[in-house]
Amino acid sequence: METIKTAWDFFQNEILGMNWLSRLITIILNACGLDTTGKIGASVQFFLYDTIKIMALLGILILIISYIQSYFPPERTKKILGRFHGIWANAIAALLGTVTPFCSCSSIPLFMGFTSAGLPLGVTFSFLISSPMVDLGSLVLLMSIFGWKVAALYVILGLVIAVTGGTLIEKLHLENQVEEYIRNSRAMDIPQEELHFKDRMKYACEQVASTAKRVAPYILIGVGIGAVIHNWIPEGFIVKVLGDNNPFGVILAAAVGIPMYADIFGTIPIAEALLAKGALLGVVLSFMMGVTTLSLPSMIMLRKAVKPKLLGIFVGICSVGIIVVGYFFNAIQYFIV
Repeated sequence: METIKTAWDFFQNEILGMNWLSRLITIILNACGLDTTGKIGASVQFFLYDTIKIMALLGILILIISYIQSYFPPERTKKILGRFHGIWANAIAALLGTVTPFCSCSSIPLFMGFTSAGLPLGVTFSFLISSPMVDLGSLVLLMSIFGWKVAALYVILGLVIAVTGGTLIEKLHLENQVEEYIRNSRAMDIPQEELHFKDRMKYACEQVASTAKRVAPYILIGVGIGAVIHNWIPEGFIVKVLGDNNPFGVILAAAVGIPMYADIFGTIPIAEALLAKGALLGVVLSFMMGVTTLSLPSMIMLRKAVKPKLLGIFVGICSVGIIVVGYFFNAIQYFIV
């Protein structure tokens, strides 16, 4: 048992966490005359380490996820979902959302396509919630920073929000709240060409390049913000605003995250810095969920597809789910970290 624990710790710290990279960058910076124990040196070290680590993990993860995703084009996904009914259809849609490495804005065109194809509205919303909030990449990245318990719970609870949200929307019978041009259009059944290994790898590599190009600015911004939080903002301030003393920290973090636009890869370094400074775990995770699921640009895009009533219900369901998850993590933080 001790051997398994040692092997797991090595995998989490040295493979996922890339602690060897942190030590290497520290040695190089010190050799260049930059003191990594000072604020400037520590900020540079944090920026280089987190940027390289996230981009490297991102490339590997998107390659794997995109290869898996090549087996689930929209028409095949529609056929798979069409075999299930009720809450099982919502659950399958939420799980399929985990193999789509998309931010919320990228998920909306797929949501519109599924809705046009005649899939139940609640099913498409389960997909729309889970796709940006939870994916295989988020599981691995969260494991690299927070450990497997937090990562697994984050994914499970994200799926619960997706399934619950989609089921509630289905029960409310809000089909008339979808814009007419989507309801009246119907996707054609186009035979899917079977791809070979080389084709799938080409598709996966194209997705890596496309995703890296799209998210790189947000990763750099996120790492920059994380470096400032980590080395320049006093710990006492973070604890006061987002720690035990503020019972509204979860609500505040979720509200602050909504106007931002980033995917989970861009929020990881900010979350890492906040947690290191004393912010509660639930606060940090609710911030991440708010950014990835309810960003203002994605809500503007979604408004083009649904009417205000349905948009408001969607935002309300997600907000309540995120806040409940945040307080849940706050309550169990000291048992799982």
